[in-house]
Amino acid sequence: MTNRTWTAALLVIGDEILSGRTQDRNIAQLATWLNVQGIRLSEVRVVADREAAIVEAVNILRARNDYLFTTGGIGPTHDDITVDSIAAALGVPVVVHPQARAILEEHYATRGGLTEARLRMARVPEGSGLIENRMSGAPGIHIANIFIMAGVPHIAAAMLDSLTGTLEGGLPVVSATLGCWVGESEVADLLRNVERAHDGVAIGSYPFFRDGRTGANFVVRATDRAVVDACVADLAGQLSAGGREPVNGGI
Repeated sequence: MTNRTWTAALLVIGDEILSGRTQDRNIAQLATWLNVQGIRLSEVRVVADREAAIVEAVNILRARNDYLFTTGGIGPTHDDITVDSIAAALGVPVVVHPQARAILEEHYATRGGLTEARLRMARVPEGSGLIENRMSGAPGIHIANIFIMAGVPHIAAAMLDSLTGTLEGGLPVVSATLGCWVGESEVADLLRNVERAHDGVAIGSYPFFRDGRTGANFVVRATDRAVVDACVADLAGQLSAGGREPVNGGI
């Protein structure tokens, strides 16, 4: 582990996300998983099933982050173009990975056999490794700093599970939440000053309106539990001093 901040981006690929027919659930689960690996999810982009859009996004995101994860577009149908697009972005051909083919042959041996459509899921950018998929057979793909995963959330989760502990990262992020019945604009300066007083801390403010009242939850994040605890104590003390009642764990 190092003290430097490791970052990752997520590229969500699919017309169904942009149309609203499907709601993405991979952002939250990837962010949570990355935090445990000591990696921060720094940005997310959603693009349509168009090669030019995918190529552009891949080349931008992989260059300014330590890791790039993609979800969607690696299935057996004609509109699953993620593999071809990422190969184009890297300037390499698409090949059938022999191990992926063997995995699919075994998986579909009692499910109608390995058809041409199913064989598409063994296609990878040349030079790729595989990401184990214990849920549905078809593996994910790893090439350079890019991790190409399924869009189906429970399959993506299985792929992340197989990657646990394999990526280089920094210290895991820890957090604590403090709630208060107060408008966040009323304590904006207080939050800013407390954050500045505790090196390495970030405070997120999440307002809500409930039961006719305005409140906010303040999430304190850092890589050191003692630093988080000290910041929470300071924030709680200053809220109390201002006549407001903080609630440990949030509201």
